[in-house]
Amino acid sequence: MDKVVPSAADAVADIADNASLAVGGFGLCGIPSVLIQALLAKGVTGLDVASNNCGVDDWGLGLLLREKRIARMTSSYVGENKEFARQYLSGELEVELTPQGTLAERLRAGGAGIPAFFTRTGVGTQVADGGVPWRYDDAGNVAIASPPKEVREFDGLDYVLEHSITTDFGLVRAWKGDRHGNLVFRDSAQNFNPLCAMAGRVSIAEVEELVEPGELAAGEIHLPGIFVQRVVALTPEQAAEKRIERRTVRTKEA
Repeated sequence: MDKVVPSAADAVADIADNASLAVGGFGLCGIPSVLIQALLAKGVTGLDVASNNCGVDDWGLGLLLREKRIARMTSSYVGENKEFARQYLSGELEVELTPQGTLAERLRAGGAGIPAFFTRTGVGTQVADGGVPWRYDDAGNVAIASPPKEVREFDGLDYVLEHSITTDFGLVRAWKGDRHGNLVFRDSAQNFNPLCAMAGRVSIAEVEELVEPGELAAGEIHLPGIFVQRVVALTPEQAAEKRIERRTVRTKEA
């Protein structure tokens, strides 16, 4: 089955207002920036997004956030985005902060058909006990707080119950992909991308290099095409446009 669609705009055409999304990448590494820009141009709003972070003020998911297209974020790190902090603290954005490993496993479990799991992470904290602010009101008071979670003992240790995440759509970026949706991710871009593709009921992959079926060796495929419904082949210019969150340099020694 050829899953290649003509453009990013075509790929996101059926993503409607209030849809839920799992978006791959870590920081600005491996983010589906072209699909995000297509969503921005489409004008959808009220999005419920699960992603490790929310980009930066002028790139990635930060573009959607700046235009107030995101209503809720489930994330583990948000420290590089000032607009994110402003919207959260002013009551404009609902945020579920989740430990990073727990977020990864919630996405993986959703894709694997596992409804929930127990983990040691968060035991004895507000993650388990509840009370983490999800939304503030415009006066700075907590309007919605996280509920308490079930804690159960196994072999003398307490574990907290976490529910898996599934979303309407998954948006990911791959280094290589074939027309059947088999994907290869490069280096650290393999972090959240496979998990977000698994969690999405309809998953869309933008690929830097499109190859024909059979050109990828079975052993090098990181995500099989069963998890991917649409593939967008990037132009060389789109594939080359990559940014970093914070550039740090030092003076070259003489």
